[in-house]
Order: sequence, then C-alpha cells, then structure tokens
Amino acid sequence: MPDITLLTRDGARFDFPCAASDNVLDAAETAGLFLPAMCHEGTCGACHARVTEGPYALGTIGDGALPDAAKGGVLLCRCRPEADLVIDLPYGQADIHRHRIPLRDATIAGLTPAGSGAIALTLTLAADPELGSAADFVPGQYMEVSIPGTTIRRAYSMANLPNWDGQLDFLIRLLPDGAFSTWLSQTARPGDRVQVRGPLGRFLLDETSPRPRCLIGGGCGSAPILSMLRHLAAFQDELPTTLIFAANREDELFAADLIPELQAALPKLTVMLSVWHPSDDWTGFRGSAADALAALLDRAEEPPDIYVCGPPGLVAAVTAVAAARGLPLDRVFSEQVQPR
Repeated sequence: MPDITLLTRDGARFDFPCAASDNVLDAAETAGLFLPAMCHEGTCGACHARVTEGPYALGTIGDGALPDAAKGGVLLCRCRPEADLVIDLPYGQADIHRHRIPLRDATIAGLTPAGSGAIALTLTLAADPELGSAADFVPGQYMEVSIPGTTIRRAYSMANLPNWDGQLDFLIRLLPDGAFSTWLSQTARPGDRVQVRGPLGRFLLDETSPRPRCLIGGGCGSAPILSMLRHLAAFQDELPTTLIFAANREDELFAADLIPELQAALPKLTVMLSVWHPSDDWTGFRGSAADALAALLDRAEEPPDIYVCGPPGLVAAVTAVAAARGLPLDRVFSEQVQPR
C-alpha cells in the first residue's frame, strides 16, 4: 500500500496510506484530512496540487489535460499512486479540515426563474441534533448539493446571509445536458428533499484590510458577491467599494434588481453593470468584466483589493488585468464557477 506525504505551503507535513482502490483525495479523507475540493469529478480544479516524487496514474480529467501536467500537476481526485508519493499543496495547513464536513438534510422551499437561463433555488435545512436548524456559514462560502438518489453533487455559493431559519439561497445557471441543470429544471419540485455538504470554501472577505474593495461577479458568480455585500451592509461598512456585475447580455445580469437596496445601505458603493455583447439600447458599460476592471484601475487613486467569482475564463482575464497593472496576486481573491 503506497504512502502519501502532503507538504503544505507553510511547511506542515501529513502522512497517510492510500489503498489501491483510492485516489489521493479519498485516501486523505479516510485518514481524517479533508482537503479543499468541490466536484470530485476532475472538472472544477479545486483539488489541484503538484507531485514532486513518485509515480502515479491519472484518471479521466473533465476539462482535458492540465496545463502543468508535465511538471507534476495533478487533480487529487484523479491521482492514483503507483508507489509512495510526495505532493506539494498550494495552500497552508489551516485550509485542511481535521473533522468531517457536515452533511445535512434539506427541503426545496423555492424554485423561481432568475434572468435568462438561471434558477434561484432556496433550501431549508432540517433540524440537526448537533447543529440545530441554523444556516451557519461565512459569506463567500459554498455548499455541495446532491441530486436525490444519485452520487452526483455540485457546489454552489450562497447568495444570502447566515441565519437562524436554516435558509440557503443559490443562483444556478442552467446548462444544456448538465446533470444538475437537467434535474433542477425538469424534475425538482418544492418539497423535495436533498442533502447538502458544507459549508466549504476559502473565498472570504479580508475585513482587516484598510484598502478599497472591488467585487466582481460574472453570471452566477454574483451569488457569493451578493452575500459579501449583504454582510458589509449589515455592518454598515464604510470602505469605498466598487461592484462590477458582468454578463454576456443584459438579461443575464442576475439579481441586478437588488442593487438599489444595497446602494441604500452602503453609501460608498459604486456599481458598474458590464455587458460584453449588449443591445443597441444598453446604456451601461460595454465590455467584459476584465475591461471594466481595467477602466476602474486606470482611474483609481488607490488600487483596491479584488474579489472575483465567475467562469474560469473571466477569473483568468481579471487576474491578468490586475497583474498587468502591478497589483500583487495576494490582493486578488478568486473562486471559479463550474456550472454543470
């Protein structure tokens, strides 16, 4: 049985065995180490790491070959050791949970359209003997939601705030032939029971920073951004904050109707609605999220901390704009949306 050694960015070491039938991510969980991961199917990239010693095999990866595969880049959910491995993790030991992530029962309380090709899903958590009924999470985090009767689960960020009522609000984009999208649009009904696992995620506000903020949400990536803004509004935050809501078309600006309420609660909130392919009648910003950020940074007196959530291409483009203008990458906080 191969032995696995994990080395974190801050120098911690974890050792455990890996059964022949397990990938590294499964073996870590068997050993009581719960690493950052989302889809468990080789699609989202959240469990990316680098093997520095030892041979391994990779199962099918959803989006094709990894760009750093030649240098040992792997997805831990697809990495099966053929002998002992040493693996460098791209995060510190604080991001490794030492307890099992809560698994909760929930009921669908609401299913409503949210712009073009998206659904607002509301779940109500069932009372738990240990955790109670509250929805306890940090704005920016996500839950994994399972399709009843299957092993399929997908990760979605909450758009609301933690609450005592057990309510979880999600904005979910529907993709043709997507497993979760098909179930949600064709089968799911209010009253159906599902399971959720979480909260999870490291996409969180740095509330100790004195710098201005720029929050960027693309498509359903607006969900955690909304949760963060609602948190700032609840605490009457006074830092200058810019919100960039980005979409391909006007009808994909999910939850744009909530902006006036947020602006009323956050007097120093500036909003840029950015549409990449607008109609002739569009009067807002014309261009991508990266274009909107470039325009903002080019006129900013003080570069902001940047929080971006959206599809991989959007996140990469925004990060490139920030880097090109000299922002340190540790001031760019990001999470990718992988709707399936």
